[in-house]
Amino acid sequence: MKTNRTRSQERIFKLLKTQKRSLSAQDIYSKLRKHEKPLGLATVYRSLDALKREGVVTVRTLANGESVYSCLQQDQHYLNCVKCGASIIINECPVQNWEDKLQQSHKFKIFYHNLEFFGVCNSCTFTEDIS
Repeated sequence: MKTNRTRSQERIFKLLKTQKRSLSAQDIYSKLRKHEKPLGLATVYRSLDALKREGVVTVRTLANGESVYSCLQQDQHYLNCVKCGASIIINECPVQNWEDKLQQSHKFKIFYHNLEFFGVCNSCTFTEDIS
């Protein structure tokens, strides 16, 4: 679903496509400030919102409350540790059939979904047991 993007949106989208990890708006702002004509932080947020509404960028909120953005490559599933902040990617999708049914029953085009579980990772559990 390609729309007419602004130059700012296109720059941010190109940057996100080259990243192996999700970035915060502040990270994006800092990276673009180093290499190109600077963008204001408010412009970064507006551009990210437009790209999210276009369905090409996803946003997820980490356990610490920070929002991070990435290009939509596939649905994303995570186990998030609330103690150390680690995010472990889950490569299987337990809700794909449900997504297909929802699209049909509600006549709704779903771009992507995020599935996240919050708890304590093995390392933090082990650390708590020793204490």
